[in-house]
Amino acid sequence: MHLDVQDLRNFYYRSALGRAAQRAVSTRMLRLWPEAKGQTVAGFGFAVPLLRPYLAEARRVMALMPGPQGVMRWPAGMPNVSVLTEETSWPVETGRIDKLVVMHGLETSERPSVLLEECHRVLGPGGKILFVVPNRAGLWSRSDATPFGYGRPYTQSQLETQLRSHGFMPEKHASALYQPPSPRRFWMKTGRLWESSGQRFGLPLPAGVLMVEASKRVQAPHDPGLRVRVPSPLDVLSPKPAKEAKPV
Repeated sequence: MHLDVQDLRNFYYRSALGRAAQRAVSTRMLRLWPEAKGQTVAGFGFAVPLLRPYLAEARRVMALMPGPQGVMRWPAGMPNVSVLTEETSWPVETGRIDKLVVMHGLETSERPSVLLEECHRVLGPGGKILFVVPNRAGLWSRSDATPFGYGRPYTQSQLETQLRSHGFMPEKHASALYQPPSPRRFWMKTGRLWESSGQRFGLPLPAGVLMVEASKRVQAPHDPGLRVRVPSPLDVLSPKPAKEAKPV
């Protein structure tokens, strides 16, 4: 079940906790993907909080928002790049996308397998996809005060197994949101410290979200091709049969 786009917008752009979450996840993503010059970048679900850094240098940026969620105009003050789309049928050519971010899309989908097939279709050769999902062991997945408290949370092994079964090869993983999901002043003031300490040393509290970068795995062709017979050295050494005399 997808959340309403208005609720997502209010959380990320109108609440202090949402802005802190946006900053923490975006910082981790930029360490994985520091640039996208000349590339086509897309986000599915509600990934717009992570796409802004690529607006200046990417060839094209697309924000794909599923119908059950709804769509909003984005980015503010600039030409709109958001589009309302069917969850499992996107208006994107096959192999067109170089970088794809999925946030608040996979865990809330009622047809995750078909969604992953669509992700695989639109990703181009050498392209990368980044999944941002709630951590099953984290506090954020247990609180319905944030969008990460909805849908199916994952463990890292569960997510990577699902990706492999749909033609993706997990390559890198990261985590974010070590700060407890509370808007209280103490937690907000110490949020950056929680995040930096969690990234550097790890903490007793697990991260709120898991991030897995994967590439598109292309199957080798099944056509056996042309068969070439390589002569055996024994064939070369064996005497040639005598030619039969032609009848007169």
